[in-house]
Amino acid sequence: MESPFLNFFRSKIETAIALLILLLFIGVVGFRVMSNYSWVDAIYMTVITVTTVGFGEVHPLDPQAKIFTVFLILTSVVIVGYAFKIITEYIISKNNLAELKQKKMQKKIDSLSNHVIICGFGRNGKQAAKKLLMHKRSFVVIESNKELIEKHQNDKILFVWGNANEDEVLQLAGIEHAECLISALPNDSDNVFVVLSARQMNSKIRIISRASNESSNSKLKLAGANNVILPDNIGGDHMASLVVVPDLLEFIDNLSIVGNGSINIEEISVEELYDTSIIKTIQDLELRKKTGCSVIGYKDETGHYTINPEASQKLVPNSKVIVLGQPEQIQKLNSRLPLAIGGIRR
Repeated sequence: MESPFLNFFRSKIETAIALLILLLFIGVVGFRVMSNYSWVDAIYMTVITVTTVGFGEVHPLDPQAKIFTVFLILTSVVIVGYAFKIITEYIISKNNLAELKQKKMQKKIDSLSNHVIICGFGRNGKQAAKKLLMHKRSFVVIESNKELIEKHQNDKILFVWGNANEDEVLQLAGIEHAECLISALPNDSDNVFVVLSARQMNSKIRIISRASNESSNSKLKLAGANNVILPDNIGGDHMASLVVVPDLLEFIDNLSIVGNGSINIEEISVEELYDTSIIKTIQDLELRKKTGCSVIGYKDETGHYTINPEASQKLVPNSKVIVLGQPEQIQKLNSRLPLAIGGIRR
């Protein structure tokens, strides 16, 4: 949405241009009628009079034409000065507005903590941003293409303009306070540099990197990436699976981590489910009976996953459960969480 200040100056510029055109029209017609100049000579005389360059007259002027020329010079000084002033103010205001907008955005970024940083706003970066918006997660995008930023910039997406390989740019994105970094740059070597820098600046941050070549997998892991994603491999596997097990894959595709899917999957920390001072089991919580959701996975405090855990599985602190259910069942579960506020998880 364009600023009303810029619209205000734009209307003034249109007025100034209209006055300049009117001034030129009056000058040309005046010299044509009063001095019987040709159209070319009349245009020439008008231009040198308005611009006050001081060239000689085409033909000597009579007293009436001289009075008209004086009037034209005085009027042109006012109108040209007004036009120059308005155009200058417009340029300065536009630059100041962009600077103020950037400062406002940087202030929002500085206030973030446990947010996600996305490096690169290409195809993968946009998809990551879309998913994070659906999850209502705070994130910052680092992008070097200014035109791309201006095209997609809004109140929902915070941008930092610059090269993600530079430490100063990562600092502007709040790398010290970020929870996760997604490096989605198209070049694998650039992703390696980003991962190295991010890991040095924040040893605890989780780093997920894109890779084009399988040979880059080990390099990115060595640089400090927790996870490496190869989009081409995933796409190929997905297409092959549609041939081999189409019904199974269609069912999996219908599972939605978030959104308006028919079935949702959600990860919930044990601390949100109950007071962990007294250890409980999955059976003790009775999630299926109370909410309709089924526990399909368990991640213990060491990060080990258990698929389809037993009802007797103890839910220890710092662990998580993965639940499956329809959207309304997930919503019902969220509303029953002890640490939920207004039915919405923190």
